[in-house]
Amino acid sequence: MSFSNRARRYGPPLVLGVGGALILVALAVWQMQRLTWKEALIAEMSQRMAAAPVALPPAPAEARDGFLVVTAEGAFGAEALHVLTSVKPEGPGFRVVAPFETVDGRRVMVDRGYVPEAEKNAVFARGPLRITGTLLWPNETDGFTPDPNLTRNIWFARDLPRMADALGTDPILIVANQPTGTPGPRPLRVGANLPNNHLQYAITWSLLAVFWLAMTGYLLYRVRRNTV
Repeated sequence: MSFSNRARRYGPPLVLGVGGALILVALAVWQMQRLTWKEALIAEMSQRMAAAPVALPPAPAEARDGFLVVTAEGAFGAEALHVLTSVKPEGPGFRVVAPFETVDGRRVMVDRGYVPEAEKNAVFARGPLRITGTLLWPNETDGFTPDPNLTRNIWFARDLPRMADALGTDPILIVANQPTGTPGPRPLRVGANLPNNHLQYAITWSLLAVFWLAMTGYLLYRVRRNTV
């Protein structure tokens, strides 16, 4: 068989096989890079949460201050928003997100914690008091998140810009990690529980690359057999 005939017969399968395998290997390498980045991010967040509390920064930013433990002095407003949630073993209930006016006149939001459904409209201590909590920018909304039921004061996600507009505060959320007065909601623990499945993805892409090469080898074998 001439070289040109061999190229016509073996060239397309080789290009398809090697090209596809290289793409799959590149995806596996990318996922390993993402794994390194995610592990470093989780370590940084865990370090921030383990550090001693600091004063609330003048202009908190998510990239710099996410998961930073802060303190602030002030008092809660009378209003609050109720975010539907569920806590084991208590069951369904609400996060109580209330406006907090600091002694220097700033208004931020504080996630005071969990209350069961029966205590949805309970009246809680307003202060003045000193709070301690974690700065958080939760990403809980998507195209499937229902609009809040404003009549019943039921929110289905912590939507910071919209909640800040409703409460007349800055779009800054402190998730309390200690009780915010007595009586008060039960604080919910904040963890650096970011999804980290990059190793599994890397393994999957690598196995697909091996399978792709195996199938390419089998295809080349069939081409050779049919030309003998």
